[in-house]
Amino acid sequence: LHLVESGGELVQVGGSLRLSCAASGRISEHALGWWRRAPGKEREFVAAINWSGSIRNYADHVKGRFTISRDNDKNTVFLQLDMLKPADTAVYSCASHRTPFWEGIDVDDGQTYETWGRGTQVIVSS
Repeated sequence: LHLVESGGELVQVGGSLRLSCAASGRISEHALGWWRRAPGKEREFVAAINWSGSIRNYADHVKGRFTISRDNDKNTVFLQLDMLKPADTAVYSCASHRTPFWEGIDVDDGQTYETWGRGTQVIVSS
């Protein structure tokens, strides 16, 4: 399975972006997550979604501003970014973990995921 992100670009403070992550194969049995790495900082968890899209988990710093969703027919996961701040500037990557379950999974632990994309750059300008 390969993951390819797109949609990152330069945007003004308060603006919006929609990131996409396209998988090379079926992802209907995968939990999916979005992560980001800001310049000079560690990678951090952003959001995750279970295989059906019925359960979503967000990091506190993006709750109410970002929305994760998925389309299993198109093997794609999305991240809608609204009310962007300069602190949201980062490379955003998606990751997958093959499982039909959600309970007991540490979705905010990078070691949970087997496959990672290379990322897409988001720059929020003030």
